Amino acid sequence: MDILALNCGSSSVKYQLFDWKEKRLLARGGVERVAVSDSFIVHEVPGRAPYREAHECRDHRAAIGLVLETLAQESFHGKKKGTIPVDAVGHRVVHGGEHFTQSMLITPEVLDGIRAVQHLAPLHNPHHVSGIEAVQALLPNVPQVAVFDTAFHQTMPNRAFVYALPYEWYQKYGVRRYGMHGSSHLYVSKRAAVLLGKPVKNCNMITLHIGNGSSFCAVRNGVSVDTSMGMTPLEGAVMGTRCGDIDPAIPGFMMEQEGYTSKEMDAILNKKSGVLGVTGRFSDRRDVLVYAERGDEKCQLALELESYRIRKYIGAYSSVLGRVDAIVFTAGVGEMGWKIREMAVAELGPLGIHLDKEKNMAAVKRGVESDISTPDSRVRIFVIPTNEELVLIEDVMGILNGTYKAHTEFDYSFIHTDFKVG
Repeated sequence: MDILALNCGSSSVKYQLFDWKEKRLLARGGVERVAVSDSFIVHEVPGRAPYREAHECRDHRAAIGLVLETLAQESFHGKKKGTIPVDAVGHRVVHGGEHFTQSMLITPEVLDGIRAVQHLAPLHNPHHVSGIEAVQALLPNVPQVAVFDTAFHQTMPNRAFVYALPYEWYQKYGVRRYGMHGSSHLYVSKRAAVLLGKPVKNCNMITLHIGNGSSFCAVRNGVSVDTSMGMTPLEGAVMGTRCGDIDPAIPGFMMEQEGYTSKEMDAILNKKSGVLGVTGRFSDRRDVLVYAERGDEKCQLALELESYRIRKYIGAYSSVLGRVDAIVFTAGVGEMGWKIREMAVAELGPLGIHLDKEKNMAAVKRGVESDISTPDSRVRIFVIPTNEELVLIEDVMGILNGTYKAHTEFDYSFIHTDFKVG
């Protein structure tokens, strides 16, 4: 069984092809600049150098067609070229609203449900719908599954997800906290439980997904009880280009001062703020770190802002949870940014959080799980590489096999001690 995992963005289609029987990645890649101009595909097979090919893709259907054509040129499992090696497709879907609390086989009703919450994620869901429709047209007999970023957080109590706004906004329009990166928080929280040697239902932890987009999650007894992203991915952490938490009066004030339209202001908050906004030129933390070491004051400030925000959330979620067994860093910056990790947990000793600086500096290897806390730290500090694609693939197989259940009951491969990371 070969499963194609798709993540359709506004101008990109990222993919992975996974051999379920052999439990191995067959290929990965992405089509960039979809519906823009000068689009191209980058395709990679393990053990071979990636290659890039220019190919105009006017829409997502053309881009997915290019992906399938590229995969058909391979001879996976000894199949002759020209055969499309796809038995099922799993789609990452950013927003499922309140209706979708777990992954679902895509039926006409499910697709209508995804369309119905497009207003909650206008930069994401319409493109997911386009990807689903493209696969329906190109591979009409292949089953498709939607895996929702928001599903993991549907266990939050209403005190955590209701905003202090007119309540009818929630009732009429669904204005509430939903959260994102659910598959990542699911994966690393369950891996952390394995490292703790305890059932996940007995674990409290704070998971920190830190990348270009960042979100934090308070996990009590294995389920999400609070998270930093809100109705959209804009709330919460300082991110690569997103502002995170700000005074909500600022956008209106700046619109009056500069004459911005609502669309322009939305673009500024999402694409020109965060680390990029503070430094004026960088969103990649590697660049920020280099220039901070050279004395660039704005880069130093950006590091301090991001780390301070992380530390505030750790403190807040510690009070929410009462007892914290572990803090987990994951995603690109969380896995590789040792300096940001060090700054984020500084001065948290009174909470029983103690970092081993040497272990932390050494924990910058891809695909390796690390404990970077000191022996006397009451709270363990882990670096765990996330694997959202594996969650997606196992959800697809569980649904197709009829074994799929809510994540608290589902037998994921990575909840076992003999699971091999990487």
